[in-house]
Amino acid sequence: MSGQSLLVPGELSPTRSVPGNIRRPEYVGKPAPKQYTGPEVQTPETIEAMRVAGRIAARAMEEAARHIAPGVTTDELDRVAHEYMCDHGAYPSTLGYRGFPKSLCTSVNEVICHGIPDSTVLRDGDIVNLDVTAYIGGVHGDNNATYLVGDVDEESRLLVERTRESLNRAIKAVKPGRQINVIGRVIESYAKRFGYGVVRDFTGHGINSSFHSGLIIPHYDSPHATTLMRPGMTFTIEPMLTLGTHEYDVWDDGWTVVTKDHKRTAQFEHTLVVTETGAEILTLP
Repeated sequence: MSGQSLLVPGELSPTRSVPGNIRRPEYVGKPAPKQYTGPEVQTPETIEAMRVAGRIAARAMEEAARHIAPGVTTDELDRVAHEYMCDHGAYPSTLGYRGFPKSLCTSVNEVICHGIPDSTVLRDGDIVNLDVTAYIGGVHGDNNATYLVGDVDEESRLLVERTRESLNRAIKAVKPGRQINVIGRVIESYAKRFGYGVVRDFTGHGINSSFHSGLIIPHYDSPHATTLMRPGMTFTIEPMLTLGTHEYDVWDDGWTVVTKDHKRTAQFEHTLVVTETGAEILTLP
């Protein structure tokens, strides 16, 4: 693994503005979102709207990823994704969600999730996860991926490749009538082949008009995740695998989650809808 120094918080830029004509989620400007009380199975109209939101989120992530290179700040990646979503009529879902100050999450090296874009400069050999969610048409589309920065060591490269594969395998396991825990079972069994840690306390989630509906999608084999998948259910799968422990610490900012042993971690995510025969990915560019 790379011998680079550990991350430290950088400086935040001013909050980016969103054009006034773009519809905001209900939680913007509030301490927390309203509790979702609607169904987990969505109407065809809602699913079609989520395809639109998911496509914008996927394209915004791709656009930001094009700028990943040694010497680029994570704040610059935030600017690119923010402008892409606003230019396409979407609100960046993370901006103002429970007070989060930026328009995507940038999680570098040992950061498991929820890294805040700032003046941190990407270095040759880093890995960085971009987590982008777009809100448009009254619904959210949520995706993330981990990218290589310059010349990355083999151990880190394999971690990224295998984390992507764990998501692919989990998506193939989605079938109506199966329990949610089959998703985590597939991910955990694959990760164990390589001795990877599987993060347990941060999960996939139901998503629709609500950013997080309350439905939990664990990435390990949880005996409690017995909800049956049904056609029309919409949720994310977003495995987080580590080179060491699944245990973590949280920085003083209240958001940035880092591995307790400071070893590297990778994550991939798609928003899905359960179909009659499997799953459709809603976050495709």
